Amino acid sequence: MDEKTREKTIEEHIQKDAFANHLGARVEIIKPGHSRVSLTVTKNMTNFHGTTHGAIVFSVSDIAFAAACNSHGRVAVALNVSIAFLKPSYAGDRLVAEAKEVYNGNRTSLYDIVIYNDATGEVIAKSQDQAYRVNQWIVPEQ
Repeated sequence: MDEKTREKTIEEHIQKDAFANHLGARVEIIKPGHSRVSLTVTKNMTNFHGTTHGAIVFSVSDIAFAAACNSHGRVAVALNVSIAFLKPSYAGDRLVAEAKEVYNGNRTSLYDIVIYNDATGEVIAKSQDQAYRVNQWIVPEQ
């Protein structure tokens, strides 16, 4: 399998995330160790304060994390996640989560994720996530 076909197969696998699709999240970028995901907040995604529910902010971050840590083609799962909620967002806001790999070891990897309001550029939350790689492959290394 050539590299282009391999990358396409990995992307197709990641794009099948049922929860991300249910929320309406779009995985816009998938490259080895990097992803970007967007989600427009709906009224149904707000809490009793009228702001975006923390679970939604966490979810868009987690979707970006999952895409980035599985982007190498090896199955990876969350080992540890730490998120800091910094500013509120509201219905109608388009949130963008960008995940970047900062460490890529044999069994573990580490990612910094920034979640921001696309219209204002304001950082809504930051997350640092650690993944564990299992001995399974989406697409084996060549």
